[in-house]
Amino acid sequence: MKSVKIEGKKRSDLGKKATRQIRSEEQVPAVIYGGTETVHFSAPVMSFRTLVYTPEFQIAEIAVDGKTYRTIMKDIQFDVVTDELNHIDFLELVEDRKVIANLPLHFTGQAQGVKDGGRLELKLKSLHVRTYPKYLKEHIDVDITDLQLHGNIRVQDVVADNIEILNSPRIPVASVVTTRALRQADTDAAAAAAAPGGKAAPAAKAAPAAAAAAKPAAKK
Repeated sequence: MKSVKIEGKKRSDLGKKATRQIRSEEQVPAVIYGGTETVHFSAPVMSFRTLVYTPEFQIAEIAVDGKTYRTIMKDIQFDVVTDELNHIDFLELVEDRKVIANLPLHFTGQAQGVKDGGRLELKLKSLHVRTYPKYLKEHIDVDITDLQLHGNIRVQDVVADNIEILNSPRIPVASVVTTRALRQADTDAAAAAAAPGGKAAPAAKAAPAAAAAAKPAAKK
């Protein structure tokens, strides 16, 4: 399980003026909750980049005043004008207490429906789950090898040991749909089969043979 180490400085003044001052120093105010205490701290904005700007799920190990907290990121706030990182909420992991998190999906294999000319559409990038901290993982694997043309893999088909998936079970996770080229090929094939010459071809081939057989009889 990947983790990011962050060195934070404990905050005592939580007022707006102090918060603005922290941000002007390129620090990000943050909070850790869910454990035995709530910890307000700040850390350089650069220390959060590998945690915030990635689709991967990671543990944040935050050191504040000599104590390290194992956490997961729960909420992020950005400035509505500058889009700069404004504030982060972290949930402390307690081993005997379940947590709710979003785990990314990792698709493996090549769908049979794609081999048959279809196009793969990924409907979900992550799943909302509940589990104990020891069962958290970087991603949930989904094998799409047997996914057929016009087929779906739904939430209820995803297997994740010791993890409760909270999404609605009927929501599609991945699908293989018909491409425009495949639809056109099907249309052309259907049109050819329905054309007058399509089924009349065998009779047309038989006509010259019948005529040839009739010529000797005519000579007699």
